[in-house]
Amino acid sequence: MILCPDGKVGEDPVADERIERRLAAILAADVAGYSRLMGADEVGTLTALKAIRREIFDPAIARHNGRIVKTTGDGLLVEFASSVDAVTCAMAVQELMAKRDQDQPQITFRIGINVGDVIIDDGDIFGDGVNIAARVESECEPGGVCLSSNALEQIRGKTEFTFVDLGERALKNIDRAVRLYAARSAALPKSAAHAVDASSHPFPDKPSIAVLPFKNISGDSDQEYFADGMTGDIIALLSRTRDFFVIAKSSTDSLKVGLSDPTSLARQFRVRYILEGSVRKAANRVRVTAQLIEARTGKTLWADRFDRELSDLFLVQDEVTSGIVGAVYPEVLAAEAGTFKRSSSTNLDAWGLVARGMMALATFTRESISNANDLADRASKLDPEFGLAFGLRAFSLAYRSYMQWGRDWLMDARQASQDIKSAVSLQSDDPTVLFLVGGASWFMGRVLPGVPLLERAIQLNPNLAMARALLGLGYASLDRPADGLAQAEIAFRLSPRDPMACQFFAAETLCHFAAGDFSRAIASAQKGLQVNPNSLDNHLYLAAALAESGDQSRAQKQVEQALRIAPAMSLDIISRGGRDAPGWQKYHVALRKAGLPS
Repeated sequence: MILCPDGKVGEDPVADERIERRLAAILAADVAGYSRLMGADEVGTLTALKAIRREIFDPAIARHNGRIVKTTGDGLLVEFASSVDAVTCAMAVQELMAKRDQDQPQITFRIGINVGDVIIDDGDIFGDGVNIAARVESECEPGGVCLSSNALEQIRGKTEFTFVDLGERALKNIDRAVRLYAARSAALPKSAAHAVDASSHPFPDKPSIAVLPFKNISGDSDQEYFADGMTGDIIALLSRTRDFFVIAKSSTDSLKVGLSDPTSLARQFRVRYILEGSVRKAANRVRVTAQLIEARTGKTLWADRFDRELSDLFLVQDEVTSGIVGAVYPEVLAAEAGTFKRSSSTNLDAWGLVARGMMALATFTRESISNANDLADRASKLDPEFGLAFGLRAFSLAYRSYMQWGRDWLMDARQASQDIKSAVSLQSDDPTVLFLVGGASWFMGRVLPGVPLLERAIQLNPNLAMARALLGLGYASLDRPADGLAQAEIAFRLSPRDPMACQFFAAETLCHFAAGDFSRAIASAQKGLQVNPNSLDNHLYLAAALAESGDQSRAQKQVEQALRIAPAMSLDIISRGGRDAPGWQKYHVALRKAGLPS
């Protein structure tokens, strides 16, 4: 991906008063899965890329009056005076690449096009127009061409191509949403044109999913709108989870008639997962069923049924949609980790390493946290612009520092602080990144700065259950137990089988404790320990609640259990790092009563 050298958006790199500007069509191209290709065959990949540049890109750019501004190992930036030339060139390149892929190594490009004002300096171009082109490219499907709305307005009615509205997207480091369009060749059938063509391309780098149109089995054609709205809402919410590559609704809508089997569709769309479902409405009730299928095996990973009263149709639609999306996220993550676990770790790309690391976090053991840290470290070195890798390392190091499991807790804390800054600077608008750095802040005792990060994560993705659980812990520490309990309740509803569910109970426990309801705190902590007996937080919260309820003997036993998990745990560690929120002070006093060493 090609951005301004200083990594900032919208800042002029030239201080000279005589700045040259012009309106230009900018084409940004990037190899899909470049890290994976280089890891598999470095020499072969470089040789193939040189041939592609010589045989396809250079001639096409010359024919369409483009100027190559710069190249990188995996991409290039091209300037055109005409937006029609830019799009025509891009489509010509992709058509030639599709033909070449039939008997050559599978290398595909994403191409993004934007029209905007650029700054010219010594032959290079800078500015918002360039950055948006690069971000548009990153949203594109492998083998595809995407345009910003600015670019589309310049060419509307001037080419033979058709354009599919992909909706507004929040692009990284761009302060406004940008509407994107996918270019389609008019020579292909209008329905599912890209889906047919996609079968010749490799799978996307990220977990990929297609949501099939939910079937209306009510026997009433008037209810078709409800099933269609459910499908659209699920696609929209999944798209906000940037860890996923989600096929656009415009592509899957063509499948409303004559659905084929999920495995065949997965091959057609080049996705690893299929989500399908049905809607049945009768009188004042509705039943929605959904199932998630792993395409490779045909195995059903998750299935559930949602029965609701139809007192408020839109409220029901929102509630069921959130429930489905909240359940799908951890199931896909677990499936991805299982796939990568079966592969040699030396062959994993950055996403594969992070997926395995994210699942390692779920058990919160010394070994799993160390494993997550190692995987995140490797991913950050493999892709230094992958904010998720730095977020994962920040979380694992912060937890290791809190537990005193490393050689030097202070060194771990300092590195975690640095990783928080790196992750946010790279992907400040990614909800999973914000959840990880917010969680890291929590375990480092930085409640006040951590809470806004978690709130922002939920604003971007309301279905991120673990972020809600950690926010519940934060609210409890700030003596806002009612707000915290609301977050924990939503987390349970979103992801009842979440691998990190022990933290949902931890949030619920600390909120009940902060509210002075010690009997409920005890019950919640015990449930959390049934999910994960190694959950240090639940042991300590249970000890505190037992101490405040007057059961000193059982409180001391819970402290002993906690010290078996984290032998160095102490009151000093609990209070370290500015945990001066009022709710946290109550907890500190209770742990002293329970017998936690100073």
